[in-house]
Amino acid sequence: MKKTDKKEEIILDAVLGNTLDYATFQARLKNGHEIVAFPSPRQPVTELGLSPGQTVRVVLSPYDMLKGVILKENQQDFES
Repeated sequence: MKKTDKKEEIILDAVLGNTLDYATFQARLKNGHEIVAFPSPRQPVTELGLSPGQTVRVVLSPYDMLKGVILKENQQDFES
């Protein structure tokens, strides 16, 4: 049996809200859902320059949609 390398992810835009802990934020998705967002362990927090009110792109797992990993800061509103 061959193991597949497919990884299911949901990528959405969110606005950072209150700071819960160092580099952990409460965030609101465009559909109104509240999640806990934190930066990727591979990225230095100082490099991201996160602050409440910023729009960021987050990755959610379809199995746990209450936590999200911040990919990057949204500078051009991610035109797509």
